[in-house]
Amino acid sequence: MKRAHIIVHGYVQGVFFRAGTRDLARKLGITGWARNIPEGVEIVAEGDEKALKELIAYCNKGPRIARVEKVTVSYSRPTGEFVTFEVRY
Repeated sequence: MKRAHIIVHGYVQGVFFRAGTRDLARKLGITGWARNIPEGVEIVAEGDEKALKELIAYCNKGPRIARVEKVTVSYSRPTGEFVTFEVRY
C-alpha cells in the first residue's frame, strides 16, 4: 500500500476530470479524494502500487476533452484515513 499526492496541471477543470478520477479510483479499490485547485486538480490516493500506477496513467491523459500539461506525483506512507474515494469541493 502507498499514498500518492498528485497535481494535474492544464485544462482539467470543467471537463469531468474529478468525476472520471473518482470512478476509476473506486473501480481500482483506491481511496482518497480529488479537488480543484488554482493549478488544476489535486488528488490524494491510497491503494496498492499497481492500482495507483493505473490511476496516474489516467491522470496523464484525463477525459478526452482535457488537456493535461504536467503531472507531479509524490509518494508517502498511507494513513488509512479514507473509506472511499470522493470528489471534494
